[in-house]
Amino acid sequence: MTSKKKRKTEDIRAKRRKKKTRFFFLSIIVLAGIGFLAVLFFTLSDYIDLIPGKAGAPKKKERRQVVLYFSDANERFLVTEKRLIPKGAGPEAQAEEVIKALIEGPKTDLVGTLPEETRLESVSIENGTASVRFDGSLVEQHPGGSASEAATVFSLTNSLVSNIPEIKRVRILVEGEAETLKGHIDIRTPFAFNREIVARTPSSE
Repeated sequence: MTSKKKRKTEDIRAKRRKKKTRFFFLSIIVLAGIGFLAVLFFTLSDYIDLIPGKAGAPKKKERRQVVLYFSDANERFLVTEKRLIPKGAGPEAQAEEVIKALIEGPKTDLVGTLPEETRLESVSIENGTASVRFDGSLVEQHPGGSASEAATVFSLTNSLVSNIPEIKRVRILVEGEAETLKGHIDIRTPFAFNREIVARTPSSE
């Protein structure tokens, strides 16, 4: 015959098992609810982001096609290359994007005209003249030679004048008052578009 003490102990154990079982199932229900709410939240977030004009929606950066001038394989003439670049908010910003693309170099078999280490410091436009300021790396890393200097000067000038109507001339500044890049071309005065250095194509002859 089971004693009262033993029955009481068994009742306590049974109650504990029931309590643990209820807690276990309650935990599962709570976790499932949290998971459902998380999935719902991320789903709604993705849907809201796709709605035009909603704050936080990803904006595709507008791009524009430009014509850049790089050297030919013999580094004697400049040849055009079309490129899509980010569209700047104004003439100065557009000029910066053109120059960054020139520094990045050509995507074809043409030859770059600005050293990859070149760092653009600023661009300002006044009365049709763009003043383009570089740090000293333009001079330090430049290979030199009259042909190479001419390619740098007119690659920059022709690219800016061709793509930005507000720019008619380009002045190159290197850490203030540099007179030349490597001793061949005087850069103290602005440059205009140079057609003579551009390679002739059958359609232009």
